[in-house]
Amino acid sequence: MHLYNLTLQPPTAATQAIVGNFSGARTQEIIISRGTRLELLRPDVQTGKLSTVIASDVFGSIRSLAAFRLTGSTKDYAIVGSDSGRIIILDYDPKSSSFVKLHQETFGKSGARRIVPGQYLATDPKGRSVMISAVEKAKLVYILNRDAAANLTISSPLEAHKNNAIIHHIVGLDVGFENPLFAALEVDYSESDQDPTGEAFNNAEKMLTYYELDLGLNHVVRKWSEATDPRANLLVQVPGGQVASTDRFDGPSGVLVCCEDHIIYRHMDRRQHRVPIPRRQHPLEDRQRGIIIVTAVMHKMKGAFFFLLQSEDGDLFKVTIDHEEDEVKALKIKYFDTVPVASSLCILKSGFLFVASEFGNHYLYQFQKLGDDDNEPEFSSTSYPGTGMANPTIALPHAHFRPRPLDNLALADEVESLDPIIDSKVMNLLPNSDTPQIFTACGRGARSSFRTLRHGLDVEESVSSELPGIPNAVWTTKRREDDEFDTYIILSFVNGTLVLSIGETIEEVQDTGILSSAPTLAVQQIGADALLQVHPHGIRHILADHRVNQWSAPQGKTIVTATTNKRQVVVALSSAELVYFELDLDGQLNEYQDRKAMGSTITALSIAEVPEGRQRTPYLAVGCEDQTVRIVSLDPESTLETISLQALTAPPSTICIADMLDASINKTQPTLFVNIGLQNGVLLRTVLDPINGQLTDTRTRFLGNRPVRLVRVQIQGNPAILALSSRSWLNYTHQNLMHFTPLIFDNLDYAWSFSAELSPEGLIGIAGSVLRIFQIPKLGMKLKQDSIPLSLTPRRFISHPKNRHFYLIEGDHRVLGDEAANKRLQAMTQAGQYIDQEMLDLPPEIFGRPRAAAGIWASAIRIIDPVEGRTISTITLDNNEAAFSLAFVSFSARNNELHLVVGTAQDTLLSPRSCTSGFLRTYRFTEDGVGLELLHKTETDDIPLAVMGFQGRLVAGVGKALRIYEMGKKKLLRKAENKTFSTAIVSLNTQGSRIIVGDMQESIYFAVYKAPENRLLIFADDTQPRWIAAATMVDYNTVAASDRFGNVFINRLDAKVSDQVDDDPTGAGILHEKGILMGAPHKTDMLCHFHVGDLVTSIHKVSLVAGGREVLLYTGIHGTIGILVPFVSKEDVDFISTLEQHMRTEQGSLVGRDHLSWRGYYVPVKAVVDGDLCETYARLPGSKQSAIAGELDRTVGEVLKKLEQLRVTASGF
Repeated sequence: MHLYNLTLQPPTAATQAIVGNFSGARTQEIIISRGTRLELLRPDVQTGKLSTVIASDVFGSIRSLAAFRLTGSTKDYAIVGSDSGRIIILDYDPKSSSFVKLHQETFGKSGARRIVPGQYLATDPKGRSVMISAVEKAKLVYILNRDAAANLTISSPLEAHKNNAIIHHIVGLDVGFENPLFAALEVDYSESDQDPTGEAFNNAEKMLTYYELDLGLNHVVRKWSEATDPRANLLVQVPGGQVASTDRFDGPSGVLVCCEDHIIYRHMDRRQHRVPIPRRQHPLEDRQRGIIIVTAVMHKMKGAFFFLLQSEDGDLFKVTIDHEEDEVKALKIKYFDTVPVASSLCILKSGFLFVASEFGNHYLYQFQKLGDDDNEPEFSSTSYPGTGMANPTIALPHAHFRPRPLDNLALADEVESLDPIIDSKVMNLLPNSDTPQIFTACGRGARSSFRTLRHGLDVEESVSSELPGIPNAVWTTKRREDDEFDTYIILSFVNGTLVLSIGETIEEVQDTGILSSAPTLAVQQIGADALLQVHPHGIRHILADHRVNQWSAPQGKTIVTATTNKRQVVVALSSAELVYFELDLDGQLNEYQDRKAMGSTITALSIAEVPEGRQRTPYLAVGCEDQTVRIVSLDPESTLETISLQALTAPPSTICIADMLDASINKTQPTLFVNIGLQNGVLLRTVLDPINGQLTDTRTRFLGNRPVRLVRVQIQGNPAILALSSRSWLNYTHQNLMHFTPLIFDNLDYAWSFSAELSPEGLIGIAGSVLRIFQIPKLGMKLKQDSIPLSLTPRRFISHPKNRHFYLIEGDHRVLGDEAANKRLQAMTQAGQYIDQEMLDLPPEIFGRPRAAAGIWASAIRIIDPVEGRTISTITLDNNEAAFSLAFVSFSARNNELHLVVGTAQDTLLSPRSCTSGFLRTYRFTEDGVGLELLHKTETDDIPLAVMGFQGRLVAGVGKALRIYEMGKKKLLRKAENKTFSTAIVSLNTQGSRIIVGDMQESIYFAVYKAPENRLLIFADDTQPRWIAAATMVDYNTVAASDRFGNVFINRLDAKVSDQVDDDPTGAGILHEKGILMGAPHKTDMLCHFHVGDLVTSIHKVSLVAGGREVLLYTGIHGTIGILVPFVSKEDVDFISTLEQHMRTEQGSLVGRDHLSWRGYYVPVKAVVDGDLCETYARLPGSKQSAIAGELDRTVGEVLKKLEQLRVTASGF
């Protein structure tokens, strides 16, 4: 078995974000790290929308990111710390629209190790040096400078190591142009290591240490070190240093130390200032819980600066420092606003705040004001004794604030993110859909969502209006060449033509010169200010002064089809003749003297737009009934001569020639494509050679079961093609590569570009008798998301076999459920305490739910209708129970009636895993599955993490035991049990009497149930331990699974062993066989192994294309969706793996990670080809493409065609 790994939806989580002028222009951009991928986002200052400029896979794990700028420069560079053991400096090149590696300095081993730097990065604000640090011991400083040619240079590393030190955070200090200083939070563990009593561990001090880089002596010294708060977790740089021209100080320099419940200002030999972090004034707030700051951002303005710090509840606090010169007078903190908890905050100079959320969608906010003049309470260090440091070991009195809706910020844009995908299903549930949808349970806490993903582009409709009849075509046209917007909409009916004028409203007009008594075949704005209409009996050339020049079709013949551009017109007569007209310099249409007979009925014609600065386009494509397409010359020397011919598999229904940019074919200029739509629903795309008119590189694609119609349109200023069949598809260029994506919209019969003031980039289409005007807001989007909000973190969901509803369990730890909250409020009311109702009514999806102590859970069962996109009902669990697993079971004791079994546990603690009692709740369905009625609860001695229906009974993995239960009257009855599993059962799959069991730490077991003896026996297991996250059966002997470290693997049991086990009626043979390696008597073989780089949470064996082959689709916790496609032939395997080897040498990783060792992180990669790497072949320079294709004995076109075919036939993407 050989597999091809393809990512359909790259990761959407943001682990870190930085801001800077990376393109060197005046605008600021944001670089986001998505774990294994870098993206550059550009905010549009006018509209406040974010657009992705470039996204590139780094084939490595990004651990840290920092932006820096050399003194006096206008361009920022990005520094990346990764698991490659190298420091990387990247530059964004706007010309090639790619990241360029400027420096790659090796300093250690690869892999995310404790003492190899890469976890933390800190830069000197003046761009002179950078410190890269490990979690333990190692810190390296590099000096950055420029050489005589103004190129960036980097020095060899200078060490700032400290043995036995754990590093919590590092930051660069702002000291102006004095020697660069770096601050680190360190804990020395040498004494704790030696002391068995634990006393030294409790007394260990957290040190704030300054490291100075002496630029004169070129080495690093430890300058200052003092103990700080033991709960400090984050350092923030405070502006400082003198302004060059005057003696004025920018700020006091130093750092803010963020600790639990406090913020402390510290600097060498300066007075400390401490303020409390304000708490929410919530009736249910846990007074004992400490508050920590999770992320912070500092923003400098002219002559002032402020900080935004975010607590783990999502509250933003504005911190300011009152200072005289370089001496701090007061440290002040006040509540600012509440936004989702972020992994990074970025403030842009244009007045935006980008929140890269830890989970869920990312947001761009606009500052309305800076919160200076509101009446929020402000807490200052001067109002506490000794500026808050009178007794540093004692906490300051609590400060409180009242959370409220956004006041200082306003939402400008939202970037959809699936992170984290916790469970998913792939099914085709939506009406009139021919491809399956991916249903995902995403998010965390009250901001969770249940999302339906459909392959296609989202469409925004602006107008939909009923027409008097059913038109067969629609056009829009300008009146003059230099008009900004379209003037008329022309609708052609079977017996006439309707003209609508576009203004404040859209209304019918009569005096346009367009013939309304006949149907129309083509409309074109021609020359400077004339219109042209082609109808079955002739051509009307309508001049600006409403004079009309007519050309009539010969007696007894009609025009069957036509094609036009700004200077040329070609019509086909019913006698299979071509008539060619060209506009002369006086604006007159002249007919070429000869007519060309084609010898077969003409079904389609197309010419391209006139190229810039030319009089005509030299080629015409003619499609005939005899299943051919001919390219005919329109050159004055050889007018209407056939140049080349292509045979087809069916008669062509439409042809469209378009000039489009596809960087995989030509990076510098657009390529001339001839698109041919056939009557059987197939689209062919061939490349037309502009020099000799030959057709090459044909690619085919099945669009639907209706004859194809092609229309050339403009999308975001670039040419694109709409292909209409039983689905509407758009062929367009995005980030210089060609994309072909269906529109999620009703089937259109005809469409055209539409440009008016309200919709400058729109499209107009007809569906039956309805006229629709719409636009496509987000190009490059492969999956459209429809979201249903959830109230708690989703855990698992399953689909009902008959009514197609989804049953989902959700639960949150350390959160008060509604029942527990109400009990607590009642107790407070009885005690006569005041309850602030306004705080209780705050929406939890913005402010979160009240936090509680460990072991307290909120949990519920939710029934979802995916077609209507709504929650039908929710059943909350009481008594501090939390749901962990669920399954549908047809109990044979109840005439195979379907029941829902939910595995729950009471008072669950996660570490060490324990509960007071586990339960199996059995529900029966009422009202056709809309309601649930609890039959009974069966107590268990551990948490049931996996349940499944099996031969009319229930199989449950309860802790370490696998059990079979039968339905009873008052509870479920235990019938069989196997207690020999090592840690905990987390997944169950079955075929026949075989059960595949996934163990939390010990990989996959094969078990069998022998009914005659009522035995559950393990007969095979894995040779190596694995922490299983998800598993599915590929066939009776093969299982695909993923582990907690980002690997996907496939294990297979020997067919002989499988038959031998099945033939043994009682299982006695298995019982008496000798175990191998202290385990089961048989071992499975590993067929495939691959490191995805994201924790895979679900795997499904599905077919994504109607009639396509089955693939393994997986989803990852970072929002990744990918597929593993089986290769069909040995030639494909050899060809693609050779291409992969060439790509490994040509396309180095952006972070300097070796590709082979990245994909074989824990176990060497086996029998899986990395399709993402192979697909970067399209972005290689032309010379490299040709060299690799030559090595493979193919042309570049053949290699690209093979890669496209692999993707399209497996996924349809």
